[in-house]
This record gives sequence, structure tokens and C-alpha cells, in this order.
Amino acid sequence: MMETSIPQRLAWVAVDWGSSNLRAWALADGGEVLAEVEAARGMLDLAPADYEPALLAAIGDWLPVEGRTPVLVCGMAGARQGWREAPYRPVPRALDALAQGAARPDTEDARLDVHLLPGLCQGGEAGGFDVMRGEETQLAGLAALEPGVSGPVCLPGTHAKWATLQAGRVERFHTFMTGELYRLLAERSVLAHSLGEDDLADSACREAFTTAVTEVVAAPEAFTRQLFGLRAMDLLDEALPSGEARGAVLAARLSGLAIGLELAGACRGLDDAQRVRLIGGEALCRRYALALSALGHESEIIANQRAVLAGLGLARAALDHD
Repeated sequence: MMETSIPQRLAWVAVDWGSSNLRAWALADGGEVLAEVEAARGMLDLAPADYEPALLAAIGDWLPVEGRTPVLVCGMAGARQGWREAPYRPVPRALDALAQGAARPDTEDARLDVHLLPGLCQGGEAGGFDVMRGEETQLAGLAALEPGVSGPVCLPGTHAKWATLQAGRVERFHTFMTGELYRLLAERSVLAHSLGEDDLADSACREAFTTAVTEVVAAPEAFTRQLFGLRAMDLLDEALPSGEARGAVLAARLSGLAIGLELAGACRGLDDAQRVRLIGGEALCRRYALALSALGHESEIIANQRAVLAGLGLARAALDHD
């Protein structure tokens, strides 16, 4: 049940609005989370005119009757196909300056003061054309939590992002389609006949995963051969366990090959002394941390919600200052 005092204590609303879902938090001055809500109302299901009603359905009960409440939004609501476009800002870019590119959609409800944060883009001369929308706010959250932060940051996901930060600025970044590649291979290739659900808490799955990571990093050019080798292992390798455990081990190996191929590129030239910061869901970040450890790299996990709220808070502070 929602706390009845929220409208009296509400200072602002943070929203992470993606392709499939929106998640919103009611915040008091000082950052206390008063309430949160999640709804399956993402960009893929919404026309521009649908955004305000969808937002009000999620947060309307939080809003005071009088006054305008700041609503800071990151993610796909600011895409070209979203509520209103907040154009990409090119890198290099200071992470405390994202609010300067915010778009303000017109709203019929006078209680809403909505700011849609921009994404970041990279031209070909900076290391390859690339874009991000939503992850920049997580990076801004890291900059808020660790002022002047420098070094490599990985945001695992369907499309994993690797960013290089220097004194709180994004210097460059790269996207790896690792999650999508894994899903396509696991569900739509010949490997689907062999795979189950892995569990890296299981020692056999863990060993299969880390072995695959090190093998593909050592010989990334053999990736597609190693992929088909999974099917052959299922047919021929008598040392593998039987039943569901067999499919779990093979799934762990596929995951290790996919993530390892990403790390073969992303970690090239990375100093062993550099700690990789991982931002995202705990389970996936732990998988990446295990892969990095197998290659001799230390890592630190920052929870997704913590980073998003800190990043949106940094943008709100910048808007208040302006």
C-alpha cells in the first residue's frame, strides 16, 4: 500500500523508461525513496500521445494537488520514436552536463514538469559510430558517487556498453551485442537442441564458463568453430553429465564463449591494475565479474538502481542550479 504522506513529502520523481518497461521512484529531499512502481509500458507499445497518460497512471497518486513536480526521465522516452526527442550529445562529454540537452515535452497536466535526458553518440573518427540512451545516466550516477572517476566501465546487457571515463567525462564507448547474440544462438541455431539453463553456482557450469572465456580470448578467430564444437560435444563427449545437467554445462560454455569474445575486444590494452566497474543487474554483473577474474582483472559491481537514481539526481541538481 502506498504511503499516504507521499504527496506532502515528494520533492521529485525519477523515471527510467525503456523499450519495454518504465520504472519510477518517488523521492524526498535528501534522496529518500518514498515509493517505486514498475509498469510494462515501454517505447515499443506507446505513441507520443500515450506517454503522459502512461506516466500519470504510474505516478499520478504521488503528485501534490498544487504546484509542479520535477520528473527526470532517462531512457527511450527521449528517443526519436519516443515522447519527444532529446537529441544525442556527442562525446567527449562531461557526465554532470547531461541536463543541458534535456527535452521538455508539453503536458496537459499542470502538475508535471518533465525533463527527458539525452543519450550519447560517437562519430566514426572517435573509434566507430555508436550510440547509447539510458546507460549515460548510469554512468552519470557513477560520476556522482565517485566524483572525478576515471577508468573502464562495463554495463552488461542485451547490448553491453563499455565506456572509458576520464575525470568524470565519457571519452569514448563501444557497444557489444553479446546478450542478443547469445539469445539468437541459444534459441534459433542448431545449438538450441543441446542447451539448457546454466547455474554458475554449480561447479561444473562454473568451470565450463571460465574455460570457455579463456579459450576464446586466446583464439577469438576460432569463435565460430568453437560454437559448432558445442553441438559436437553434446553428441560425442561421454565425459559430460547426462540429462538436464548436460544442457546446463553446454549453456554455460556458450555463455563463456559469447562473453569471452566481447572481453577479447573490450579488454585489449587494459592494464591488469585497472579495476573494471560493472553497472547493472546483480546476476549478470556477477557473471561478467567471474569472466574478468578468469582473465586476471579485478572488478567492482554498482547496482543498477543506485546508479540510475544517482545519475538522475545529478541531472536534477544541475537543473536546479540553472
